[in-house]
Amino acid sequence: MASQRDDDPDITSLVEGLARRGRAAQRILARKSDADKAGALRLAARALRDAEPDILAANARDVAAGEANGLTSALLDRLRLDPGRLEGIAAALEAVAELPDPVGEVIDGATRPNGLALSRVRIPIGLIGIVYESRPNVTADAAALCVRAGNAALLRGGSEAVHSNRAIHAALARGLEAGGIPADAVQLIPTQDRAAVGAMLKAAGLIDMIVPRGGKSLVERVQNDARVPVLAHLDGICHTYVHSAAEPEMARAIALNAKMRRTGICGAMETLLLDAGFGEGAAVVGALIDAGCALRGDERARALDPRIGIASANDWDTEYLDAELSVAVVDGLDAALDHIARHSSHHTDAIVTEDAAVAERFLAEVDSAIVMWNASTQFADGGEFGLGAEIGIATGRLHARGPVALEGLTTYKWVARGTGQLRP
Repeated sequence: MASQRDDDPDITSLVEGLARRGRAAQRILARKSDADKAGALRLAARALRDAEPDILAANARDVAAGEANGLTSALLDRLRLDPGRLEGIAAALEAVAELPDPVGEVIDGATRPNGLALSRVRIPIGLIGIVYESRPNVTADAAALCVRAGNAALLRGGSEAVHSNRAIHAALARGLEAGGIPADAVQLIPTQDRAAVGAMLKAAGLIDMIVPRGGKSLVERVQNDARVPVLAHLDGICHTYVHSAAEPEMARAIALNAKMRRTGICGAMETLLLDAGFGEGAAVVGALIDAGCALRGDERARALDPRIGIASANDWDTEYLDAELSVAVVDGLDAALDHIARHSSHHTDAIVTEDAAVAERFLAEVDSAIVMWNASTQFADGGEFGLGAEIGIATGRLHARGPVALEGLTTYKWVARGTGQLRP
């Protein structure tokens, strides 16, 4: 049985040893050329395709265990792989390989009056720890993005996907090594003991940044306990506001897609706000209910369709990650902005309207990492933004915000080039 302690000297020693090996590998990786890193990722993609039977067999074991353990349909959807999804993972590695290498990019520069030339240059962050649950694709996505940006990765996947993660990691390691990347540049912690997460969170000086990918309890623990900088979002409470000037068919289609395309992802709409001046609200909520979504609403929303249940105070702050949705009727843009300000998790919020002035005000005033006009919140994804695979969505205000891909996995240093200048 796995230890229930949050601290275990043996596990701490294991994690620290892996971290030191990762840091040593990162120094080698940092010297690799753009072509070397891209070529290794293409070989890793090929290795994933070659290992398809082994990976899908391992995933079937995880899915069967998840079903036996009562995982929700949303979690099972995140966990499940098939040939199409595995091909998507391999293709994402190739897409990352095609992206411009951010390392070495000169962000800006200037020459001082004394002739001292200054520039800011992008560099890798170092060793990045990824803590994630039930999403085996994260094993490949995180590895690809870290390697492409010159970082080493220390991965700790959840027990729900343990066999899938190990099979994917083994294939990745074969491909990366074939491309000349040190094996220790991407390591998977070989234990599911929860103490491993605690050891990662306390590894200041060894791990440079932690990225949690998972449920609210995991992210809360990481944010509360970490002694290492954290890049994360806590909830994906995403809103879609249908303004009075929305085109009815567009509003219906966007609402259906934003909620029902995939209900278990962080970009899924969790609250629908209908303007009191929008005359087709009943059609929009009816389409959602007919598609199998359970709705909870305020009094005015419930008047649109008798099938809408009563919303509690907690519903407006709930990330359902399932076919459930909160619905409110609001009196215009100001009321919508007030509701979003009170309840948004600053992830992704959208407006549907044909009024450009209203849309621009929404885009300017909503304080979220991603704001959208006439588009589904399900586009909140690094791949859809043209960034290749993403490491996650960040909702904080420091370092990176929104989908975090290559640029978000770099920092910078100042470079000064002189000709003998002395400070008076």
